[in-house]
Amino acid sequence: MKINVLQIFAMLGLVVTSGCIAQKGISNKKPNLIIIHTDEHNFRTLSCYQKILSEEQAFVWGKGNNSTTPNIDKLANEGAICTSYYASSPVCTPSRASLVTGLYPQATGAPKNGLHISEDIPTFATILRDQGYATSYVGKWHLAGHAKYTFNIKYKAGFEDNRYMMRGGHAPYFHITADGIKGINEKMAAKFPKEEVEHLTDYFTDKTLEILERDKTKPFAIMLSIPDPHTPDYAKPPYNTMYKDMDVQAPKTMATEYTAIKPSWAKGDKKDKNEGKEFNKIALRQYFGMVSHIDDSVGRILDFLEENNLSENTIVVFTSDHGDMFFEHNRRNKGVPYEASSRIPFVIRYPDKIKAKKVINTAYTNVDFAPTILSIMDIKSNANFHGLDTSDDFLNSKKNITSDRITYFAKSGGWWVSAVNNRYKLVLDKKEKPYLFDLEVDPDELVNFYNHKDYEGIAKKMHTELFSQMKKYDEPGLKNKQAYIIK
Repeated sequence: MKINVLQIFAMLGLVVTSGCIAQKGISNKKPNLIIIHTDEHNFRTLSCYQKILSEEQAFVWGKGNNSTTPNIDKLANEGAICTSYYASSPVCTPSRASLVTGLYPQATGAPKNGLHISEDIPTFATILRDQGYATSYVGKWHLAGHAKYTFNIKYKAGFEDNRYMMRGGHAPYFHITADGIKGINEKMAAKFPKEEVEHLTDYFTDKTLEILERDKTKPFAIMLSIPDPHTPDYAKPPYNTMYKDMDVQAPKTMATEYTAIKPSWAKGDKKDKNEGKEFNKIALRQYFGMVSHIDDSVGRILDFLEENNLSENTIVVFTSDHGDMFFEHNRRNKGVPYEASSRIPFVIRYPDKIKAKKVINTAYTNVDFAPTILSIMDIKSNANFHGLDTSDDFLNSKKNITSDRITYFAKSGGWWVSAVNNRYKLVLDKKEKPYLFDLEVDPDELVNFYNHKDYEGIAKKMHTELFSQMKKYDEPGLKNKQAYIIK
């Protein structure tokens, strides 16, 4: 058969065209999703947040005293960082339930620690699974009871590979033998052969990388939930000595002149173990070490994506379930509406669609996560979410997003509720007068502006919108007839 010059050019054109179509097909593949989720993580300990905070707020434990997180910073530099992202309730179980369902805790079956998430409501994982994604979960779950260091969770919530989904627990090490896995502290770990002991952060990161290697040729969605930097505040070597010479200082809000006038919702009850402890420099240095360990684990995952040409089409999210007060306002841990407890880190990278160095100041809660991430992934669903689809904030061409959207979060069980936008926070409690904080003027949350004449309009607006949303989402605290009365 003879082929003339015109036929040859036509064939070459077909090849080129086919190549372009194939290339376009690659860029239009379903995006992958990796969520790296930590526990009890103070947002200030990420250096990407330190860079956008005032010096005083970035270094509440003394000038220059904080951890550094170059790998998490890389996500923020190449994607978006949210400055006003809050937990639906600053406690483990209810916050986690909201993240995966897009619902407020009262609608998830798990509004308090130790409860089981309802099996009859969709999660972002069930939706992605039904769209053909390989879905996996690795690490602390805390939505299937109080048991610690146990696996084999029957209800998968859409995470089809849940072999490494752990009910709960914060021991730093696993003792791994043919008889199973046990959580142990560092003293016990020293007594066992090294090959039988592995740190939880390393163990769960290793398992995540194994799953990524297995699923890298198909659309995947995986959530890695690292139990650190939650107490007991122990970092494994060499992270345990990384900050040993840092002269950390007690935050100024720990001083008596401030703590003596705290509202009742900030004090806890007489049994509250997080109230009124002496400042612990060693624990804080260890906390910084745990954060650096987590950051290195993030780096391992980013390296894998780069080595396998997956970076451009993989969405990587870094966030947490709640914060840690770490002696601000003379408190430890979480459960209060102060920023260090309720505000959580949230950074997201998606090179294919999200502009680098984007800063989003609009207020969100993690109730917004499920509808937003599904929309970013162009996944349609008929699920009824409480949260809003805020995907346009992430996907539009603007580098800075600010709006005065008001959203709310609450103490699990309806003890207090808080409305928040990008600047103001209103806290209502049945035992206390209303508190209005101006986070721009008073980032330490020491001054109540509620009855100040210059704030009358914003106080009314926040109060009205809070009640509207509480009614809309059936917030339990609204049922208490004595709750939230303006005084």
